[in-house]
Amino acid sequence: MARQRDLLTFEVDGHKITALVAGPAEPTGKPLIAALHGGTYTARYFDVAGSPDGSFLDVAVAHGHPVVAFDRPGYGGSTVLEPEANTFTRHAELLNGALAQATEHLGADSVFLVGHSIGGMIALMIAASEPGIPLIGVSATGMGAVIPSGGAAEALGSLPADATVDLPYDQRDQVMFGPVHTYRTEGLRQAHESYAPTPVRELVQAPQWPREHLPHLAPKVRVPVHNALAEFDALWSSGPENVARFAGLFTAAPFVDASVARGTGHCIDHHTLGIATHLRQLAFAEECAHWAARQKDET
Repeated sequence: MARQRDLLTFEVDGHKITALVAGPAEPTGKPLIAALHGGTYTARYFDVAGSPDGSFLDVAVAHGHPVVAFDRPGYGGSTVLEPEANTFTRHAELLNGALAQATEHLGADSVFLVGHSIGGMIALMIAASEPGIPLIGVSATGMGAVIPSGGAAEALGSLPADATVDLPYDQRDQVMFGPVHTYRTEGLRQAHESYAPTPVRELVQAPQWPREHLPHLAPKVRVPVHNALAEFDALWSSGPENVARFAGLFTAAPFVDASVARGTGHCIDHHTLGIATHLRQLAFAEECAHWAARQKDET
């Protein structure tokens, strides 16, 4: 069972956005990590211990980072949007507002944005909008440049657009996890506790995002970008040519680190080797903090 975390509630444009908050016992001066989950999960996605080292929240806090993990609209305690209003653009607007409030409330001097799958798409949309927060970098995992035609993503996107679906555990597991040797039974069990009913509207938008949004927003991202795609991803093409294709789109980013998360399926964080990606994300956040400090010194 995921440990109890503090819960914050923000109001943006009359909508409620809830978030899990965790942090070290004493301030460390390290960047605030803001996390956005993907489809079919709540913010508890980041509190699933896929490896014996713990969840992403556990690892980040152990390394001195405060973390705020938001429930996207329609998940957890966050406001459910009407189907026609449930767009990634609207998610980015509302979460950007909640992120600004969280940054002020938690007294953060810098923010490192993390998003998984659909959360990664929205994280990049926020970064491209040049938000009014001290953003130093972004990590988008479980998403990339190419969704294969006729794959699981398109199948999910063909469900009735205005419906909300609660897929059985076994169907989700087939999409979210890699081969049996890549995850622990305990990680799988905890992942089930983070699953949630899903507005189909976002499953319809996801396969379109790499074509309709990514080519236009990527050149607008002016902070460093980290990306990781699972070796056994059932939704995305994670071949080296597609990893390189994704990285090449971010022409204005000071630096880009894109790679394959070996030994994992789509929900990278919940696999035994999820810890490897967590450590890479935190190392990248350190590099971003160093880059941001140099930028400040030069201005």
